[in-house]
Amino acid sequence: MSDRKRLRPSTAGILIAILAVTVLAVDQFTKFLALQNLPYQQTVPVWGDVLHLYLTRNSGAAFSLGEGVTWLFTIVLAAAGVLIVVLAVRGIRSRLWALVLGLLLGGIAGNLTDRLFREPGFAVGHVIDFIYTPWMMPAIYNVADIFIVTTMISVALLVLLGIRFDGTREKDAAKTPEPVAEV
Repeated sequence: MSDRKRLRPSTAGILIAILAVTVLAVDQFTKFLALQNLPYQQTVPVWGDVLHLYLTRNSGAAFSLGEGVTWLFTIVLAAAGVLIVVLAVRGIRSRLWALVLGLLLGGIAGNLTDRLFREPGFAVGHVIDFIYTPWMMPAIYNVADIFIVTTMISVALLVLLGIRFDGTREKDAAKTPEPVAEV
């Protein structure tokens, strides 16, 4: 990959921060709208069987698993967020990684905000879910969840394609011969 396509670490950090804040804002705004306008735990059809809105509070993870260990999800979300910030500070140079990590950090921050500041209390708050697509899966989710799932798929693809954080590719690194030490 040429240097033209690689980012300076500071630029990557700024891109990650802007994307994360944007996703966090959109997630929290849509949750605010859902709380203000949707009846609690009643289906509101939007587009036939394709899209429904269904406001609920989720103390667990996906499919309400782990409802009794909400505090654990708070720790995991916080640790994942810290890891992304550390990676950003250490010098992401790939545009793709900066994009994916920024969107992922925003999704994490959206659900972490709920865990920290929503009822029933600090670090055990319930996540606001309101999007229901019965044709796809029986889950009810939110904007943060959409970003978390799609960016984790993107992370898997970037790893499979061998794209490194510095913008180089695994196969390019394998072609470059190691310098031979003189004896």
